[in-house]
Amino acid sequence: MYISITPQKLGSTYKGSARDFVNYLEKENEGSATQEQELFFSQTENDIDAQRVITEIDANTSKLSKRDPKFYSIVVSPSQAELKHIGNDPEKMKRYVRELMKTYAASFYRDKEITVRDVLYFAKLERERTYSDKDSAVKENQPFASRILELQHRIRAVRQGRSEGNIGKLKERIDALEREAPHKQNGKRIVPGMKKDGHQNHIHIIVSRKDVTNSHSLSPGSKFRTSETILNGERVKQGFDRDKFYRAAEKTFDGQFGYRRNFVETYHARNLLDKNPKLFFATLLGLPANEKQAAKQLLFRAGVKVPSIPTNKAQLAYKAMMKLKKGIGKAMESSTIGI
Repeated sequence: MYISITPQKLGSTYKGSARDFVNYLEKENEGSATQEQELFFSQTENDIDAQRVITEIDANTSKLSKRDPKFYSIVVSPSQAELKHIGNDPEKMKRYVRELMKTYAASFYRDKEITVRDVLYFAKLERERTYSDKDSAVKENQPFASRILELQHRIRAVRQGRSEGNIGKLKERIDALEREAPHKQNGKRIVPGMKKDGHQNHIHIIVSRKDVTNSHSLSPGSKFRTSETILNGERVKQGFDRDKFYRAAEKTFDGQFGYRRNFVETYHARNLLDKNPKLFFATLLGLPANEKQAAKQLLFRAGVKVPSIPTNKAQLAYKAMMKLKKGIGKAMESSTIGI
């Protein structure tokens, strides 16, 4: 399960209103008949229209400064394995998000218990994902894309009489580069904007910075870690426990749908890979044979080149370990493994 939490973008992209962001989330509805459009939902309601989302989020900003995010965006992207396990069922996804938002509320560190009834949020299912410049497949194809673009410019110059050259040979070189590009989908080089194959259901959540009473700030921002401070002479709890939230997110999914999560799919594994790769691989090597084989298959499907998982620590040389770490890290970042 890949989950990201980001603040509203300020400046020239997203201004004070939630309108631009909500309009962006409406992109899959463009050109669709009204009855086929995917509407927003909340903890207790379905079929909420976009204008209501904008109105309620924009109205819930009391005492926030111009430079404060008015809302946060949470993206919930199950992995291919998780989506397959639930049959890519949109209704199961929505039920999961409603349980997830209970854990979101419980992850705030406050003197008073925060529940999902205190949180103002709206969520929307999307069925497609496209490749972006951030995807490793696009990045690794980029040198080939640049050379192809250069050759296309040369062909155009020859046709316009601005340069000399053999157009046929230039086209042959382009065809060769298309074949040599390392990442393809259905025989075509992967480029930004191309739709991703397979199950791609994911959910965007827009959650207000203020609670439903518009009185208290509920910020999950990374700079608001759990801590205590002195306010009016009293010690007050504040912050948001992201570790608690991420761990609870996968535990909620597993419990709700009976999913058996492999070690390499866990949030714990991601933390180990980031902070202690040696322990990550030691744990990987220590898995029972069937779980180790399942881990290898998950990594292979994620595009990580693992010809074989070494049978002991001595076989895993430092250079090989760091190469594997880089590959697994890329797969995690692109949510292919889905931690």
